Amino acid sequence: MTKEDIISRVNDYIKNEKDAHFRTEVEELLKKEDFTELEDRFYRNLEFGTGGLRGVIGGGTNRMNTFVINNATQGLANYVIKAFPEKAKAGKLSAVIAYDSRKYSDVFAEATACIFAANGFTTYLFTSLRPTPELSYAVRELGCDTGVVVTASHNPPQYNGYKAYWNDGAQVIPPHDVGIIEEVNSVSSVKLMTKEEAIKAGKLIMIDSKIDVPYQEMVKSQLFRPELIKEKAKEVKIVYTPLHGTGAMHVEKVLGDLGLKVITVPEQREPDGTFHTVEKPNPEEAPALKMAVELAEKEKADVVMATDPDADRFGSAVPDANGKYVLITGNQMGVLLTDYILLSRKEFGTIPKNPALIRSIVTTAMVDRLCADYGVYLEECLTGFKWIAAHTANFEKTGAHSYVFGFEESYGYTVEKEIRDKDGVSAAAMCAEMTLYWRSKGKSLLQRLEELYLKYGYFEDKAISKNFAGASGTETMKAIMAKLRADGLKELGGKKVLKIRDVQTSCCYDPANPAKKEAVTLPKSNVLQFYLDGGCIVSARPSGTEPKIKFYINCPVAVKNNDLQAAKKEAGALVSAIQSEIESILAKA
Repeated sequence: MTKEDIISRVNDYIKNEKDAHFRTEVEELLKKEDFTELEDRFYRNLEFGTGGLRGVIGGGTNRMNTFVINNATQGLANYVIKAFPEKAKAGKLSAVIAYDSRKYSDVFAEATACIFAANGFTTYLFTSLRPTPELSYAVRELGCDTGVVVTASHNPPQYNGYKAYWNDGAQVIPPHDVGIIEEVNSVSSVKLMTKEEAIKAGKLIMIDSKIDVPYQEMVKSQLFRPELIKEKAKEVKIVYTPLHGTGAMHVEKVLGDLGLKVITVPEQREPDGTFHTVEKPNPEEAPALKMAVELAEKEKADVVMATDPDADRFGSAVPDANGKYVLITGNQMGVLLTDYILLSRKEFGTIPKNPALIRSIVTTAMVDRLCADYGVYLEECLTGFKWIAAHTANFEKTGAHSYVFGFEESYGYTVEKEIRDKDGVSAAAMCAEMTLYWRSKGKSLLQRLEELYLKYGYFEDKAISKNFAGASGTETMKAIMAKLRADGLKELGGKKVLKIRDVQTSCCYDPANPAKKEAVTLPKSNVLQFYLDGGCIVSARPSGTEPKIKFYINCPVAVKNNDLQAAKKEAGALVSAIQSEIESILAKA
């Protein structure tokens, strides 16, 4: 991009940005003639992807700001109006907006609500921050045509984002995602209305307890053993952290109503968009749980729980036999919850006809073995909870199966059918009950997990990611995937590659005979999977929401003679060898 191109884009932005803070920020960069920074901010429009927007907060077309939010919302409104012309004509379209604790989340949420109102939508806006799963619930509870939550989930504090939802309470998928993107890219003018004008016109309605209370009751209704909780609740001590996000309100209320003792990390309880006690508010990473674990050690807690800023992800840690707290991975928690849900349903006779569990293609296949044992159908889907939601909706439409649980390795779980997104609040409630149940049997969660390993085999899972920011980073990631497709991988960690599944080209083949291809029925997505001799699966995919490429290693090892330690050692050695080779590939990029 030439200097003249940059200046032209900068001037257009300054003319159209309504927020003085972001406008001034860009004007100052122009005065300083900082064209390196300006190029990064203006080399493209922040892409409205298949789930919405996510980017660094700041002035510029490649940043999160009111100008970008306004265009996105007008495009989404235009698409919904075209999708439901009769409702639009009758003035009966509606939308609901929620937001998390990040910087400018409240500003972006209000701007979004006011634009929907200006376009004739009856618009509901929460009076203060709320979790993403509650937004999904609200779309369905209020019968809205669309919804938006302003959040960047677990990203670092300089980020914010915008997730768009359809009338089923799920994030948008084809064909709606593509149609919305086209509308956003073709916006020429934005309809505006102030908050006061929108409220006066009856187009903006502020909400809170109208959704809070039924949402909390719904979460509690999913539990299997309320009597056991009442009887034994005082025996379990929980340390919880919302990581400065939205989770405390609901997690404390739901678990407290059940009689459970919840000790919230005081330094991390209040919402704070700077997330000053952690580098990243991501419960997948050990540093984010450091303060919670330290408090748990002091309190001798039975379980540590954490939710990310928008409370859709759930992380946990439990003490081992020596009292040292061990982090439970997303895959391990998914296995534990699958086990607990299925054994509970079996005990109470509530396994539905044609039961089904849904997991993403990069999530542990250990649950496949549990499902087979219980006679539960296992459905694979693309990464991203919107795909789990899509399969759930399809089950309901066709009657082919009945949803019992869905999860993905990135700490996302949904135990209920009332929402269509991952839910850290319901996961926390179910984990609390599960902890208490196994305690009543004289076992910890780790002991139950070891029992499952002995029965179904040991599984070790590893995720590797590397950031590639900016325009050059995008091209680098494309080059990595292109090279993997062109050259393939014949061997990893000393294990022969028996099969390659290329979801982008919808084919599966043996690298020794690439001409003979089998069809892949999943929707197209930039994912490559390498199936190794012995059962290990290695997957590669650029992230859809962050500037990084991810590799996933899923490695099963048979447990021989009940020697779990030997199986762990074997799996660990193989995973380490594969990781070294992947890191070598990334280092050369």
